Amino acid sequence: MAINNVASAAAVPPLNTYRVVRRAYFNRLFAPIYFSAVAALFYHHIHTLLRHLSSVPTLLLILADFIFALIWLTNQSFRYRPLIRREFVENVEKVSPPADFPAMDVFICTADPFKEPPIATANAALSVLAYDYPPEKLSVYVSDDGGSQLTIFAFMEAAKFAAHWLPFCRRNGVLDRHPEMFFGSCRADDPETQKIKAMYESMKTRAERVVEIGKVPQEYITEEFQREAFSKWTPDSTKHDHPTILQVLMQNNDKDTSGAPLPNLIYLAREKKKGVPHQFKAGAQNALLRVSAMITNSPLILMMDSDYISTDPITVRRILCYFLDPAIRPTLAYVQFPQIYMGLNKQDLYGNECKKWMHAGPHGGDGLDGPSCVGTGVFFARRCFYGSPRELSPIDVPEMNPDRVIEKPLTSQPPMDLINKVGGCHFEAQSKCQWGQKIGFRYGSLIEDYLTSFQMHMDGWKTVWCNPERPAFKGETPCTLVSLLVQIKRWGLGFLEVLYSKYCPLFVGIKNLGFLMGGAYSNWALWPLSSVPFTIYAFLPALALLHGVSIFPKVSADPWFLLYPFLFLAAYGYEMFEFCCLGSNPIKWWNAQRMFMIWCTSSFNFAHFEFWLKTILGRTTTSFGLTSKVNDAEHVRCYERGEFEFGAANPTILVPPTMAAVVSLVALVQGAAVEVGVKGRAWEEIGVQLFLCAFGVVNSFPFYKGMVRGDSLRLPTSTTVMASLFVVVLYAATYFVFKS
Repeated sequence: MAINNVASAAAVPPLNTYRVVRRAYFNRLFAPIYFSAVAALFYHHIHTLLRHLSSVPTLLLILADFIFALIWLTNQSFRYRPLIRREFVENVEKVSPPADFPAMDVFICTADPFKEPPIATANAALSVLAYDYPPEKLSVYVSDDGGSQLTIFAFMEAAKFAAHWLPFCRRNGVLDRHPEMFFGSCRADDPETQKIKAMYESMKTRAERVVEIGKVPQEYITEEFQREAFSKWTPDSTKHDHPTILQVLMQNNDKDTSGAPLPNLIYLAREKKKGVPHQFKAGAQNALLRVSAMITNSPLILMMDSDYISTDPITVRRILCYFLDPAIRPTLAYVQFPQIYMGLNKQDLYGNECKKWMHAGPHGGDGLDGPSCVGTGVFFARRCFYGSPRELSPIDVPEMNPDRVIEKPLTSQPPMDLINKVGGCHFEAQSKCQWGQKIGFRYGSLIEDYLTSFQMHMDGWKTVWCNPERPAFKGETPCTLVSLLVQIKRWGLGFLEVLYSKYCPLFVGIKNLGFLMGGAYSNWALWPLSSVPFTIYAFLPALALLHGVSIFPKVSADPWFLLYPFLFLAAYGYEMFEFCCLGSNPIKWWNAQRMFMIWCTSSFNFAHFEFWLKTILGRTTTSFGLTSKVNDAEHVRCYERGEFEFGAANPTILVPPTMAAVVSLVALVQGAAVEVGVKGRAWEEIGVQLFLCAFGVVNSFPFYKGMVRGDSLRLPTSTTVMASLFVVVLYAATYFVFKS
């Protein structure tokens, strides 16, 4: 086992350590064996194709297996050298006293108060405002891309509550400093706790009330600074058209109830104009970069989604174990924490843990140049947004230099002339700095986090994966199937935008980063391409069986048959083994692989459709596709019971997996009852197809159950009927393919 203790010198205590995961060595033995089997499979395919030159099924199988092989090959990058790290937080103050800790800005982005409740975003801010960190070195910026008075009101209430909440957490050693989580689990009945809880409930009621009625009542605006803040909205202001609005809600000069200084809390709504591209979340993050540079310009930046909360108050000290390490610091771009979700049911019904991509992948990337960024729960060095570690990119506004130190504390009157300039919607077009191309968060994909980290790695930056025993962050997860599929479709579309761009990791990544790191980024980009082989294997064997055609080797008579069970069982077995090594279990693994099949037949196929519609015709069917963070109570209860929820306002996305469910069931019955039972056909001829259909049926059980449910959460009848009609059309359309 490889062990490395990191310390800058013998006299300096170590800040972090790492070791290579044991299964890496097993995979280095397993991978060549599996690769040999894949090579043998392609030899068999080519041999079959040469005997049947017009065999469409064979060509489709070659295409499917080629994509499977490419994805498996690039995935070996993650399995080559996965790391487990450990931090020595207790040594941080031995290396640097708190007075010398670097300042930190926190960026929290929200865009719609009706999809992202302001009280939830305020809770996220409160959880980081209460960090165990010098308050004069902490600033929280809230980017409201919806420019909503409902959102700023919630933060005005949160600022008042923070003056009581922060000292309460310090006095009582509270670990869960997210008020909703703390009061939801706390059973203490002492007077102080009950008083703070009553204050929180009052704040929550008022914040939820304004969202319910859609405006801030005049009786809620009781202070002069509130009237001044709301006056910044003009009668013509809308979500898509408003000026830059900046409001300091809390600052270091303010004191909490114990007399200690408070962190900074700043609200920002960047300028928006109709017809001017705003670049979605990446544009909002770049506006935060520029505006925060005018006010605090802290060397560290924490990025958080509005539905994310901090669950460990020492997290900032933990990341200092890397940012204060002189062996790592010069090229360290960011420290990424895992995405861990609250409210998952026991079986993780929808595979929301994403163990393979959100845990196994980053562990593996950490053994190379570092993990990809997942957009939340990530601590950046501000310097990494402005060029390579060796060279600072040109900056046309001197105040944005990431090395500039702001000595004076924040005042209630920040430099609004500069803020209006850099927060304006025309600034990037007029700047010579190539925002979104060379500096800042990168444009060109809906998944700006992936593209940004890819280009940072190509610039020479390194990154670190930090996965402590106590989760540093937790987030909300969709509890309805359709909400999840829509979110996955957006991710798939973003990956396709990178895969088919000039930044394609398969070419640019491997050329600049080498096979392992370039392969790791390629594996992410190839995600949505999985829809091609999964769709082929979901329909081709079943349709061939319905037409009475065998397309695989005979079970007992043909030795080439042995390749199929080996490749299938080895791939699935290793993934289940990997899941269990990451702290999961076989039931969760089963649900995850089933959900990935559903993603491939629905979300990723629709992502392909939308991508080519946009590319060829210049048209798009959706916008950014913000995931709603509001879960209906009935849907939550259904999810907690472990039942699929099919009550969809947009059932179209469910049609392809429903088609796969229907065709697998019909083909299995046809093959077993007619081909074998009635016609007396030897089962060995169609054994592989029968198995694949049975595998599809078992994975599709929730869809069959959804078809016969009698409540409002059933699979929509229109979806079942549409899917069945498409299967009939597909069967008729493939008649000549299988009979030729």
